[in-house]
This record gives sequence, structure tokens and C-alpha cells, in this order.
Amino acid sequence: MVAQEVPTSSCMDVSHGPAGVGEARHRMREQLRISGVSESIVDDAVLILSELLSNACRHGRPLGAREIGDGGIHASWRVDKAGRLTVEVTDGGGPTRPIPAKPSVTARGGRGLNIISALAQDWGVRDGAAGEVTVWATVACGPRHEDFATRVAPPAIDFSTAFDDLDA
Repeated sequence: MVAQEVPTSSCMDVSHGPAGVGEARHRMREQLRISGVSESIVDDAVLILSELLSNACRHGRPLGAREIGDGGIHASWRVDKAGRLTVEVTDGGGPTRPIPAKPSVTARGGRGLNIISALAQDWGVRDGAAGEVTVWATVACGPRHEDFATRVAPPAIDFSTAFDDLDA
């Protein structure tokens, strides 16, 4: 039997558009599973990657290109010696900075960075010399946040006493 070395990091160029997002998610999932990362962390990391790539396609320019449709985006992930998984996506920059939005309940988008904030231990934005923008997020390769559901769910409403004053 020959030992197989499992990579603890990977990078890939992703086409600037929806097709590349699916390919990147599939590759990340496969490589992290082979590396022995727990399924819940793989799920979180894949969702983070998907959100970052979708934001890069929607709000950023392709790397090295002036127009949408040319060039690509760079995605990478790595597990460090402390067991932290860092996901990074680099695009050619755009007209806005990546900041969490406060979408209305009926808004169709604007929740991506809030999802990342809920799943990641930390995240941030790094500017490159040629105008590139890298958004990164770090996830611990341990159990999920115990309060994850309460961080992303709306507050519970107790209706148990709402109709006490009505006559039967």
C-alpha cells in the first residue's frame, strides 16, 4: 500500500460567472473530505466559498480584465497547523467595498456577508497593489458555533398569551 499525500491547501482560477462557482464548490468539497475535515466544516466552507464567489461575480471585475465576461477569479483554501481553514476569493475589484448589507425581509439578496459572518470565526478584506480585492474567511476545523441557529434565525415570537384578553 502506498501512502497518499493529502493537500492541506488548494487554489484554482474560476471563470467569472455562475458555471465556475459550481466547479469550485465541487472541488473544495472533494479535497476537504479527502483531507479528513469534518462534514459540518466542509459544508460551512463550501457555503462560504459559494457566497464569496457569487459576490465576486456580481460586484467585482474579473482579474486582469476590463470587461465582465473576460478573465476570471482566483479561489483558494488552506488548513493551517492550528486546524483553521481559510477560504479566499480574489477578483479585479469593483465600484463598491465588500460590507455586510441590511436587507429587508423581502429583499432577494444582500445576505451573503451576513451568512459568512455567522459561519466564520473571522473574515476581512485585503486590497492588492493592482486594484485586486481579496475577501477571506476563517473557519475552525472543530465543532460549529453552538449558537449558530440563534445568530442567523429571527427572534422567536411567543404568541401563547397574545389572545388571553379575548372572550371565548
